[in-house]
Amino acid sequence: MSKPSTELILRNGQFTTLDRGNPQATAVAISNGCFSAVGDDDEIMRLASSNSQVVDLNRRRVIPGLTDSHLHFIRGGLSYNLELRWDGLPSLADAMRRLKEQVGRTPAPQWVRVVGGFTEMQFAEKRLPTLDEINAVAPDTPVFILHLYDRALLNRAALRACGYDRDTPNPAGGLIAKDSNGEPTGLLLAEPNAMILYAALAKGPKLPYEYQLNSTRHFMREMNRLGLTGTIDAGGGFQNYPDDYKVIEDLHKAGELTLRIAYNLFTQKAGQEVSDFTRWTKMRKPGDGDGYYRHNGAGEMLVFSAADFEDFRMPRPDMAPGMENDLEAVVRILASNHWPFRLHATYNETISRALDVFEKVNRDIPFDGIHWFFDHAETVTDVNLERIAKLGGGIAIQHRMAYQGEFFVQRYGSKAAERTPPYKRMLEMGVNVGAGTDATRVASYDPWNALYWLVTGRTVGGLSLYPEANLIDRETALQLYTQANTWFSNEEDVKGQIKLGQYADLAVLSDDYFEVPNEQIRNIVSVLTVVGGRIVHGDDEFGTLAPPLPPAMPDWAPVQHFGGYFKPSRTVSSGPIMNRQAETLCGCDTRCSVHGHAHGQAYQNAVDITEQGGFWGALGCSCWAV
Repeated sequence: MSKPSTELILRNGQFTTLDRGNPQATAVAISNGCFSAVGDDDEIMRLASSNSQVVDLNRRRVIPGLTDSHLHFIRGGLSYNLELRWDGLPSLADAMRRLKEQVGRTPAPQWVRVVGGFTEMQFAEKRLPTLDEINAVAPDTPVFILHLYDRALLNRAALRACGYDRDTPNPAGGLIAKDSNGEPTGLLLAEPNAMILYAALAKGPKLPYEYQLNSTRHFMREMNRLGLTGTIDAGGGFQNYPDDYKVIEDLHKAGELTLRIAYNLFTQKAGQEVSDFTRWTKMRKPGDGDGYYRHNGAGEMLVFSAADFEDFRMPRPDMAPGMENDLEAVVRILASNHWPFRLHATYNETISRALDVFEKVNRDIPFDGIHWFFDHAETVTDVNLERIAKLGGGIAIQHRMAYQGEFFVQRYGSKAAERTPPYKRMLEMGVNVGAGTDATRVASYDPWNALYWLVTGRTVGGLSLYPEANLIDRETALQLYTQANTWFSNEEDVKGQIKLGQYADLAVLSDDYFEVPNEQIRNIVSVLTVVGGRIVHGDDEFGTLAPPLPPAMPDWAPVQHFGGYFKPSRTVSSGPIMNRQAETLCGCDTRCSVHGHAHGQAYQNAVDITEQGGFWGALGCSCWAV
């Protein structure tokens, strides 16, 4: 049988393959969506034919495509175009300028929404906007701002749109703050149940179906820009199956997925969990689908009574007395059908009680071969790590502490924060560990913030959380974001490495992850992303190689004007967004005559933030030295 023809050759690169048998290479050949050869330039170029596309990588660093083991991608894609992102912005002043500008272009009855992905600690001011400040820039347009899962800020127009007034009762586990006259102020608090925040957000207008398709495509391209080629979707509140999966399934049928998605099914209503999973185990089998879209099992919500909360401003919640019985009923269904499952568990106390259930079920229905795992596990102890390892389980960790570390320290102290979560210890004890973000609401989807957190132990606000004993090196961190994550989607042999026969998924980086100073890790993006042998994103010298996206819909969409995650030393390819990204650092009107960047006060802003320990560097031109 003849060998398949080589369709794409990438040469003159610095490949980190994560393949122990062939750890370094300078070139790869790709055929039929997989790596058909990995080696040096001379060896690979001998495979070229007249039909091969050859791309010179200019000695850039190349890594396997990143996979996020816990991302709420399907839900996030449905509304990505509607959301104003504050992810990565260095100051509240910058955030409020964006808010004011977006209010000016958003037509009635639409809302302006900032739906998580940031923390007040990332801002130079170390605070959120006041309700008066929000109402001043948005007197008539509804504004909803979600901060982590602890609170939401609504202006007066949003309160009216939600129907909240002096007679609106507090929901269970939530607080609608009211003034001395009994009128809602616009502050909603999770105490500690985030359902109040979900419910308020759900009252806003949704995009029509065609716009949701467009929005999801733009969100995929944003993932590709950051080097992501895959994710495990963890379901989510108000994400009903199969209704809310139609958009992603239709994109899959049309061949328009540029991200590999393994999805978990997340129960939606307390008291109906057994019914949900009984029905779903008859509809789907784990692994149903293909390499781009496949079913991955149950969770992260298995039963409502077992779900603790990650709001570290609130005391740890105790799970309900009947939690064990509820959880056992569902786990027996899953184990009987050999379904993989995942369970949200922030605190060790929750994990202990869940493990009691898992061990009991395992005695009757062995978990052999079932990939089950906890999500989060910030305060897990060594005793429970031993129990998890003995049961063959895993832990998917996320960089939530990078966004909430300061709040954890305020409540529990810096000593307790030193192993939240103890990811290095997990690896030492033989637990399967993978990395992710828990985006888009509780933290940002940017994988480079998570990698930075893993190797430095620092929050986005600059607080150093962990001693050296809880940190890992850069290659190990990269493995947790690539090869290790394949265990969590039962794809160990087909992805996660640059290796003969595996999916041809990779990212060519803007800067060398292994060489740049720690603070510059967060600034990295991909300049060329390949998924299944297709170039799905290109920037810098590769900007013309990827197919263009259709314009964002609607035309007033924040993403159309601001792009996605803000990285101040980078600019988005489109001209209008490029200038606007630079302008957000400065309120002055002066421009560099060569580059068009704002400067003057912008230079002082950049210097101030750098001195505070941040990573906000110059845009790389002389205008910053004015």
